[in-house]
Amino acid sequence: MEAFEALLAGFASALTPTTLMWGFVGCFVGTMVGVLPGLGPALTIALLLPLTYHVPATSMFVMFAGIYYGAAYGGSTTSILLNTPGETSSVVTALEGNKMARSGRAGQALATAAIGSFVAGTIAILALTFIAPWVVEVALAFGPAEYFSLMVLSLVAVSSVLGNSLLRGLVSLGLGLLIGMVGIDLQTGQMRFTFGQPQLLDGIEITVAAVGLFAVGEALYLAWQGRSSQPGSLAKLSGSLWMSTQDWARSWKAWIRGALFGFPIGAMPAGGAEVPTLLSYYTEKKLSKHPEEFGHGAIEGVAGPEAANNASAAGVLMPLLTLGIPTSATAAVMLSAFESYGIQTGPQLFSTNSGLVWTLIASLYIGNFILLVLNLPLVGLWVKLLRIPPPWLYAGIIVVSIIGVYGAGQSLFNVGLLFVFGLAGYIMRRFDFPAAPVLVGLILSPLAEQSMRQALTISQGQWSTFVTRPISATLLAIAVMLLLAQPLYQRWKNKQAPTGLEDGSPTA
Repeated sequence: MEAFEALLAGFASALTPTTLMWGFVGCFVGTMVGVLPGLGPALTIALLLPLTYHVPATSMFVMFAGIYYGAAYGGSTTSILLNTPGETSSVVTALEGNKMARSGRAGQALATAAIGSFVAGTIAILALTFIAPWVVEVALAFGPAEYFSLMVLSLVAVSSVLGNSLLRGLVSLGLGLLIGMVGIDLQTGQMRFTFGQPQLLDGIEITVAAVGLFAVGEALYLAWQGRSSQPGSLAKLSGSLWMSTQDWARSWKAWIRGALFGFPIGAMPAGGAEVPTLLSYYTEKKLSKHPEEFGHGAIEGVAGPEAANNASAAGVLMPLLTLGIPTSATAAVMLSAFESYGIQTGPQLFSTNSGLVWTLIASLYIGNFILLVLNLPLVGLWVKLLRIPPPWLYAGIIVVSIIGVYGAGQSLFNVGLLFVFGLAGYIMRRFDFPAAPVLVGLILSPLAEQSMRQALTISQGQWSTFVTRPISATLLAIAVMLLLAQPLYQRWKNKQAPTGLEDGSPTA
């Protein structure tokens, strides 16, 4: 009851004209940041940190929260329309979203992404409001062994995005795992696969790889085709822009399941949004009554991952506010903003600065609604991007990609790397190698390696630590069951198939 009363007081503060204005500005800027590839909420908030000297803390953090949430919304737009993820967390959305757009269902894909983000965001904010302490306790129970097992489970889930050929998919995944090892070995301090280039000491930026493989690779592939009329090469416009009754029926369960993946994993250190979106996609593919549509534009493959993406944003804020622990780059920048105001985050924050905290939480509800109002009417506008002549459109994508990548790090080396990945993306598209597993491997490889080595260091080299710890053993058991479930089910199904003698058909 105390939490409910504090939340009402937070709404009273958040609904003032000044705070609403800052919230709207944050949501709008965040949406634009999400649409532009290469930029991100962490960089945007970092650039706005000097405003902390002039703007009151409450207004500033309301705007920061709007930017963070808005970026989660906006990243899906270019993923669906142009197969160009604005954020790495939108990579999974592009798998089915762009296929829907190419079949003339761009409006439905954008609508389910926006509504799903709203539903999942609301569920996650409710969880942040009322059950944060319990979720934080569970998140703190995860040690290196548990994180490694979670990464293994995620790699098993990658089997759902390996494309039409298992061999080609595994080659792409192996390439991603290898690229993820570029840089300094954090355990020994040794350089690995840097080829003497100091710019590679920190590893390869995921954003550079994502924009190169998808955006630049797509543009080069279109140029190779030589004409825009190639069947299936571009998204197209047809039919209604709104969701049908069947679309709603197939989406609402995916939204809820995505929220249940996104919020708790987002609250974990290094959990991020990539792992829950991947697990959500895998789950929807396994539970769907239309599995044959996956890979060709299944609406559940957009609804679930986008819901998980948005719910993870609220999950990231929870340990930041309750424990003072930043679990993402954006949270770390926001933590520095708290320090600029002399505010100490952690368990005492709710008592020492309760007005700020509950206004911020209330603003998340309001910002979630603002983003829905902003994005749904814009569906028709975004879809009109597809009317731009393809050569102009993809030339613009390359220009924006270069600006975004250079602006993120002021590095010409990263721009060159962008085109290296773009060429790789073109070759992979040309010879039917899926690009998504490369990014999945790049994201999970350093996390899995670091967690494994830390767990082995703590256990003094005992590999049994991964099966003697209950949570770790449970996650590994689930991964094994997922690996065995498909072949066992297929074998059982083959045995149950009627033969010619059983159905009474005549024999030769």
